Amino acid sequence: MSLKITDDCINCDVCEPECPNAAISQGEEIYVIDPNLCTECVGHYDEPQCQQVCPVDCIPLDEAHVESKDELMQKYLIITGKA
Repeated sequence: MSLKITDDCINCDVCEPECPNAAISQGEEIYVIDPNLCTECVGHYDEPQCQQVCPVDCIPLDEAHVESKDELMQKYLIITGKA
């Protein structure tokens, strides 16, 4: 499943450059994650990089966008043009 950024976000700007799929962008009030681009870093890293750098731990799994690791890998292959 993709990740999401909660209202606890402090707009510190550290997550956006860490995302290898450019899924994170500045929203109206806080940063947001595009679920169509988020692969939880599958294909790139062993762990989601945005979660690793977030100082307030505001990036949980998004229960509204459930995907298996296989589905995330397929999304990664499509996004990167390796499919």
